[in-house]
Amino acid sequence: MDFLFTQVLGKSGVMLAVGALVFFYINKNSEQVFRWIEDQTYGTRDYVLSKCELIFYEIAEEKVTYILLFLSFGLSSIVFGICAIFGLFGLGVVAAGVVGFVGWKIPRPFMDFLVNKRTAKFETQMVDALNLLANGVRAGLSLPQALGMVVDELPAPVSQEFNLILQQNKIGVPLDECFENLVKRVPTEDNQMFVTSISILRETGGNLAEVFDTIIEVIRERIKIKQKIDGFTAQSKFQGGFMSLMPTLMLIMYSQSDPESTKLLFTKPLGIIILIVVYTLTAIGGYAIIKITKIEV
Repeated sequence: MDFLFTQVLGKSGVMLAVGALVFFYINKNSEQVFRWIEDQTYGTRDYVLSKCELIFYEIAEEKVTYILLFLSFGLSSIVFGICAIFGLFGLGVVAAGVVGFVGWKIPRPFMDFLVNKRTAKFETQMVDALNLLANGVRAGLSLPQALGMVVDELPAPVSQEFNLILQQNKIGVPLDECFENLVKRVPTEDNQMFVTSISILRETGGNLAEVFDTIIEVIRERIKIKQKIDGFTAQSKFQGGFMSLMPTLMLIMYSQSDPESTKLLFTKPLGIIILIVVYTLTAIGGYAIIKITKIEV
C-alpha cells in the first residue's frame, strides 16, 4: 500500500513539475505564444481568404471558419467514432490526432497549390495574350484597348487579371501602378519582364509590338525547357510515388494473407508506434523526392 502511494505521489510530482515548467515558459514567452496561436487560427483563416482573393473566388469568412473547424476537429471526431465502434480506442486516439493535425495544417498548402496551379495556367496563356496585344498595337489600338481585346478573346485567368487592370484604371489608378499590382498578384519572371518593358517604353518611347514579340520568344523557349525537364524527371516522380505507396500496398497484401498478425499493428501500442514511424518516414522520403525533382527554370 505504501509502495502504491509512493508511486502515485511520484507521478503526481512529475506532472506538477511538467505543468509548472509549461506555465513558466508560457508566462515568459506569452507574446510569442499568443501570436503563434492567433497565426494558427485567425491567421489561417485570413491566409485562406487572401488566397481566395488571388484566385478570384468569393467566399464568406464564416464559411471559411466552419470549413477549418470541420477539417481539424470534425474529421478527427468522425475518425475516432469509427474506430471506437470497432473497439479500437488506442488506434482511434492516434488516428484522430493525426487526422486532426493534418486537417489543421493542410489549408495553407492546399491554397498555395491552387494559386500555383492558376499561375501556371496564366503563364501558358501569356503567349496568346502577348500575340493579341502585339497585333492590337500594330493595328493602331492603344494599350488599354488592346488589353480589352485580350479580355474579350481569352479565357480566365489571363482575362480576369487584365480585366482587373482595366477596372482599376477606370477608377483612376495610373496604368503603370495597375501593371505593378499585376506583378504582385502573379509574381512570375515572365510577368515581371512584361510589366517592366511596358513601364520603360511608356516613359522612353519605343515599339511595343516588337518588345512583345521578343518576350513571346523568351516565354516559348522557357516552356520548351520546362517540358524537357518534366520529361526527364517524370520517371523519378513515378518511382517516388510508387515507393510512397509501398507500405500501404504491403499492409494490404499481408492483411489478406495473415489477417491475425496484421491486427496487432492496429490493436497493440507497439504496432501503432511502428505504423506512425513508417508513415512518417515515408512522408519525409516523398517530400525529399518532390524537392529533388522540382527544378526551377
